Amino acid sequence: MSSLFSKTSSLRKDLKISDTEFIQLRDFIYSQSGIYVADSRKYLVENRLAARLKDLNLTSFAEYHYYLQYDPGRRQELNRLFEVITTNETSFYRNPPQLKVFQDSVLPEVLDRLRAQRQKRLRIWSAGCSTGEEPYTLAIILMEVLRSELASWDIRITANDLSEAVLMAARQGHYNEYSLRTTPNEIVSRYFFQDGPRFSIRPEVKRLVGFGQINLSDRGQLKRVERSQIVFCRNVIIYFDDEMKKNVIGAFYDNLLPGGYMFIGHSESLHNISRAFRPKHYPGAILYRKEE
Repeated sequence: MSSLFSKTSSLRKDLKISDTEFIQLRDFIYSQSGIYVADSRKYLVENRLAARLKDLNLTSFAEYHYYLQYDPGRRQELNRLFEVITTNETSFYRNPPQLKVFQDSVLPEVLDRLRAQRQKRLRIWSAGCSTGEEPYTLAIILMEVLRSELASWDIRITANDLSEAVLMAARQGHYNEYSLRTTPNEIVSRYFFQDGPRFSIRPEVKRLVGFGQINLSDRGQLKRVERSQIVFCRNVIIYFDDEMKKNVIGAFYDNLLPGGYMFIGHSESLHNISRAFRPKHYPGAILYRKEE
C-alpha cells in the first residue's frame, strides 16, 4: 500500500465520471479504507476504474457505486477496488538508513532488554506490507543478527495489507531482480533460491512471517493485532487525511509495548498528528519511541 494511483490505464473516452459520481466514490473509498482521494485525482479514478465497469457490464460510475453497496458480489468487488486504488511499489532493503538503524541500534536494544527480562518473545508488526518485501527484509535482518541464537527465540512478524492480491503474492514469495535492486549480493545468495529470472525466499525466512488482510480504518481489526515491540508502517499514512492519521497512529501506540519503536516513511511525519511518542534522531532516520 505504498503508492496511490501511480499508474494509469488507457482512458475509455465514452465513460466519464461526473463530479457527483466522483464525490460518491471518493467518500465510499474513504469510508471503507481511510484513503483520501484528492480532487486532483478525479481523472485517475475515472481512468483506473473504467476497466472494472467494463468487466461488470456497468454503464456509469453511479451504477458502480450502487454495485459496491448492494450487489451480492460486493465483497469480492471491494477487494478488486482496493487493488485498483493502491499500487504497491516496493523492494527489499528499501530505505537502507532506516534499516541500518533497525539492525544496529533498535534491534540490539530491544533484544538485550528482553534477555534481561528473561523473555525471548519478539513481535514485530509490518502494516501495509505490500507484496512482502518489507517483512521478509526484517526477518532476514533478524536472522543475520541472531544467527545460531535464533532457534531459542519465539519470533513472529505480523504482516498486513489492504489488498488480498498482494498478500497472495507475498505468501508465495517469488520475486524478480528488480525487487532485489537494493539488496546486498551476499544476502541474495544466502536467503533466496534462484530459478532463471525468479528469486524465491527460503522457507526458513517465510516461517517468521504471518500474512493477513487488514483495513487500517477498522479500529476493531487493529485492536486484534498481537502487541508488538516494533511497528513498521512506512509510506502508508501519507495517503490519509489528518483524522485518519491520528486514528491509525493512536492504534499503533496502543499496540506497542512500553519501550517499543515505530518506523514510518522518511517523507512522513507525526507533526500535528501525535505527541504521544518521543522522537529519536539517528543519522538519516527519525524513529518514534513509546516511553516505558
